[in-house]
Amino acid sequence: MNRMKLSLGVAVSLATAALIWGGGAQAQQKKLTVGVVLPLSGTYADQGRHYEDGMKLYQKLHGNTAAGVPVEMVVRDDQGPGSGDLARRLTQELIVRNGADVILGYSFTPTAMSVATLLNEAKKPAILVNATGAAVLPRSEYFVRVSITAAQFAEPLARWALKNNIKTVYTLVADFAPGIEMEGAFKKVFEGGGGKIVGGARTPVSAMEYSPFLQRAIEAKPEAIFAFNPGGDVSVAFMKQAKERNLAKAGIKLIVSGDVVDESMLAAMGDAVDGVVSSLNYQPDLKNPANEKFLKGFHDMMGANAVPSARTVQGYDGMALIYQALEKTGGKTDADSLLAALKEAKVDSPRGPISIDPKTRDIVQNMYIRRGVQKDGKWVNATEETFENIKGTAN
Repeated sequence: MNRMKLSLGVAVSLATAALIWGGGAQAQQKKLTVGVVLPLSGTYADQGRHYEDGMKLYQKLHGNTAAGVPVEMVVRDDQGPGSGDLARRLTQELIVRNGADVILGYSFTPTAMSVATLLNEAKKPAILVNATGAAVLPRSEYFVRVSITAAQFAEPLARWALKNNIKTVYTLVADFAPGIEMEGAFKKVFEGGGGKIVGGARTPVSAMEYSPFLQRAIEAKPEAIFAFNPGGDVSVAFMKQAKERNLAKAGIKLIVSGDVVDESMLAAMGDAVDGVVSSLNYQPDLKNPANEKFLKGFHDMMGANAVPSARTVQGYDGMALIYQALEKTGGKTDADSLLAALKEAKVDSPRGPISIDPKTRDIVQNMYIRRGVQKDGKWVNATEETFENIKGTAN
């Protein structure tokens, strides 16, 4: 009964709001409001800032209008994972009080899942700057993902491992949907190619103590450990503890999803990244015009020594999709027009060519295999191999 009352309350609020700014007012709308929902405090605040920096940078480089329509961001803090109720309330407020035409954000899969029914009721497009879980997109026809999926991380790494004669692997992933999906995607490709998973463990999402998990992995004597955790301080803790355990001395390679060793965290990790192999959808050293423009703007905004992350690029590309959609619609901001344009998006991104698969509303992009090395006194991820046009998954 309470859930029914909540749903009816949301519907009434949204219907009332539609009367206020809908109908004839919509036809005369003079701006497009982008409601932004990100973790800007707590353990994952650093992630949220990266997405927001990318959004701001896109507007700095491309202006605040598209197709003659001013584009305005209204930013809210969802405080990170486990904040589903807060994220839902913030999203509703952005739509009802701020008149948001499109939502941009949602770093975590559970957060995105919590707002799906609200988006369906409000009929508002939402572009995911992360939220990698495969189950997210089917929850709402208004979701479009510009980020990355668990399979896109894991499958190229499994193929790389097989290609490099790694025959046994222990999996160590965060215990929530993206981690479980990543574990499954890696296992499917690796075992399908003749490899063997000799054990595995799932860790708490915000774990800061990994020594017991790493010790059990070492005792299983794999040739490699495949690991995933959600980034930020969690990943720094994991990498430092992996270094302390001296996996290399035990003859164990460490292969991880690229967000574990994102460029923005390498300085904090130091030589813990030495030789670590990862996969990611962006590399700062990519040679393409879009990346050159992005890097120049980023350094102008953040400083010459600042390092952009894949998260920064995902926020940047989220705004790029919105601008392109406005251009395609000729400035129309109604949900049907925007969503149709978003589903056909093709962008020359700093990460290389990206597109949205119109059938799944998921991202298609290149994935890069990198290795941690020291260059000019700094630790970096050097590109070793490119897997082109890797599709996301939407079950």
